[in-house]
Amino acid sequence: DFLFFWGAVFLITTTLVALLKKENKELTPTKEETKGITDTYRLLFSIIKMPAVLTFCLLILTAKVGFSAADAVTGLKLVEEGVPKEHLALLAVPMVPLQIILPLIISKYTAGPQPLNTFYKAMPFRLLLGLEFAFLVWWTPKVKHEGGFPVYYYAVVLLSYALHQITLYSMYVAIMAFNAKVSDPLIGGTYMTLLNTVSNLGGNWPSTVALWLVDPLTVKECAGAQEQTCGTTVAAEV
Repeated sequence: DFLFFWGAVFLITTTLVALLKKENKELTPTKEETKGITDTYRLLFSIIKMPAVLTFCLLILTAKVGFSAADAVTGLKLVEEGVPKEHLALLAVPMVPLQIILPLIISKYTAGPQPLNTFYKAMPFRLLLGLEFAFLVWWTPKVKHEGGFPVYYYAVVLLSYALHQITLYSMYVAIMAFNAKVSDPLIGGTYMTLLNTVSNLGGNWPSTVALWLVDPLTVKECAGAQEQTCGTTVAAEV
């Protein structure tokens, strides 16, 4: 129902824009950044060949490896340990105001000449939170009882997620501010899109690898089955 409602809203609003919005033909259009798709990719290739851009791309492609597992797997492991998905979803509600306020606060610190300083300062705290998330997953089955989980457990999870959001947005806003600052105004759209795409890729590939490695790196024991290692999915099912 949620997806259907917003799908309908998007369809109606975009259709209204298409029907009712008229272009101002009297104004002469400004010079386009590129003439076509071939020129755009030539321009992107020339940008990415620059030594500083290449170094920066390597940085943001590998910077998130250290906390990819904590980000991608923690929620799944909590559900696996018995935390109801509905409760975890409800914990996301208090995060919404925080996610709105954080960029407003952080942008004050990223508006200066060195926006990446905020990125560097937030990184060790986010790495430490990865260890805290690992402890949280280990602690979860120990506090579980017949009625579910105590209130203080959810308070700890909520606080952990809130601290994680602070570090996450500190790094995210800083990298966006830096991309905006270094992009050449003459080709700003192309330049920023390239850097933002590389930044998004730097967050997605480590998470994918982390999820893929969960099973091979998880140690399993079989209770009541002799000479079974449960190392593979087939063995665990048997």
